[in-house]
Amino acid sequence: QVQLVESGGGLVQAGGSLRLSCAASGRTFSRYIMGWFRQAPGKEREFVAAINWSGGSTYYADSVKGRFTISRDNAKNTVYLQMNSLKPEDTAVYYCAAKESGAWDYWGKGTLVTVSS
Repeated sequence: QVQLVESGGGLVQAGGSLRLSCAASGRTFSRYIMGWFRQAPGKEREFVAAINWSGGSTYYADSVKGRFTISRDNAKNTVYLQMNSLKPEDTAVYYCAAKESGAWDYWGKGTLVTVSS
């Protein structure tokens, strides 16, 4: 069982930056693929970024490539999402997720990011 707690959301102006963190419980954090998803008002939840167990492979949605960076610190059981050049359309609740393979098994409760124009 893994529990995930996101933090770092808030209000930022367009063009600004935020760094989200996701702290995971449990000793086996390094076994998990970690991901970030987001859900904007009135829209379905969508994939943002993912990172493999070692941090050596990362994956991004086209909409955030070149602006967002996912990283992890296995010693701290934490995954990060550095978000730069934020746009109003990035406004959403951002969720952290974890899986060993296949479907995403574990989800956090989310942190709200609001980007003002």
